[in-house]
Amino acid sequence: MSSIPATPKRDRWAHLRFSIVGPLLAAPPQPGQLYGAIRELAAKTWRHPMSGTDVRFATATIERWFYAARNDDDPVSRLRDRRRGDRGTFHSLAPAVIAALRAQYDAHPGWTVQLHFDNLKVVVQGTALPSYPTLRRYLLAHGMHRQARLVRTSAGALAARDRLEQLEVRSYEVEHVNALWHLDFHHGSRKVLTAGGEWVKPMLLGVIDDRSRLVCHLQWYLDETAASLVHGLCQAFMKRGLPRALMTDNGAAMLAEETTSGLASLSVLHQTTLPYSPYQNAKQESFWGRVEGRLMAMLEGEEMLTLDMLNLATQAWVEQEYHRSLHTELKATPLQRYLEGPDVARACPSAAELCAAFRVEVKRRQRRADGTFSLDGTRFEIPGRYRHLVNVHVRYARWNLSRVEMVDAHDGSVLCAVHPLDKAANASGVRRRLVPTASVTAPVAQPGMAPLMRELLADYAATGLPPAYLSTNDEENP
Repeated sequence: MSSIPATPKRDRWAHLRFSIVGPLLAAPPQPGQLYGAIRELAAKTWRHPMSGTDVRFATATIERWFYAARNDDDPVSRLRDRRRGDRGTFHSLAPAVIAALRAQYDAHPGWTVQLHFDNLKVVVQGTALPSYPTLRRYLLAHGMHRQARLVRTSAGALAARDRLEQLEVRSYEVEHVNALWHLDFHHGSRKVLTAGGEWVKPMLLGVIDDRSRLVCHLQWYLDETAASLVHGLCQAFMKRGLPRALMTDNGAAMLAEETTSGLASLSVLHQTTLPYSPYQNAKQESFWGRVEGRLMAMLEGEEMLTLDMLNLATQAWVEQEYHRSLHTELKATPLQRYLEGPDVARACPSAAELCAAFRVEVKRRQRRADGTFSLDGTRFEIPGRYRHLVNVHVRYARWNLSRVEMVDAHDGSVLCAVHPLDKAANASGVRRRLVPTASVTAPVAQPGMAPLMRELLADYAATGLPPAYLSTNDEENP
């Protein structure tokens, strides 16, 4: 059952005034009887349109209403409250008060109006101080709103504040399902008990579709790393398919090379919000309120909450309640909105291909002595058929050294898998015979001095200078 909207204040007063003088307009009194009719109306009690209390009006007031509405085609509009002629002007603010107020606001933009008013009383002693409502209206009329206090004063934070003040903020929504996803981490409000007996506050990774508000994946982790992000994002891909774009903030996990290169290889456009501007990812921020207000509230009585229990409860809440609850703005459930489309998702590749996508490619120099290279403090062996390469390009994820592949430096194709050096296995003494990479001929002996040495001796002798050293007795008498 929809509620009846309240009548605006201006209309309530107009309706009351019209109900008072309306009978006089419908049946005008005979000449000489108008004043008596108005006196009878003034003697009556009326209900105040705002407070509901009993109220009476003076004869002159009712007479003014009558003459104002008598010759008007729209008497109700005529009886509405008129705007004050001095509205928007502040004649009671002296120039000294305005100057002090502006200087005070520039120095303390985060103060409340009451705090400005209290300090202004001390600053402008001896000058007529305006009332609190007048001061408040002046601040609002000149755009001197209270500004949030900056937690950080870096150049990026100041630029974000100025941008928010100078550019308008608008809500947006894409026209297709899976055209844009939002990804973010949320700090949990309570701790979970780990298998090691420690209490840790978990992090919630959430991936939400922009158009439908459907949760593509939701999972709690013990950290906010690129490994956790890729683990959860790959599950979202396998559940819903590949989106066209993904919006994240500028966290370290979101900007990790594994994340950015993986999204690029999967042809998912990675869009980041501006620094210190969380309102650009407002749909995600709004969802965290639902998580805390519904999900976490229902787990308050669970004292020994573990990560597995929290994740199981989260999945049940998302699938059974959130996806099936009516969204007041969409006028549909997220699941219904998602299924209605239109959908622009692409087919998700296999799990192995997803795992291979989120990796980095680095260049390492091969040690010619034993055909190995170092990677994050671990030595890896290169197959003997690639011993002629000076530099090798390898692809891997920094959190998983069990899958390292050597790739072609030109086209990025995988050449082979490389494995960590196993010194115990190499101790068996078994070695493969190497296939020569080029024809090798025996060196030909060259008797005597090299041609360059003979030329240097001839040039030195042509200078006519004696040798620049003193011979020993052994050299003189062999």
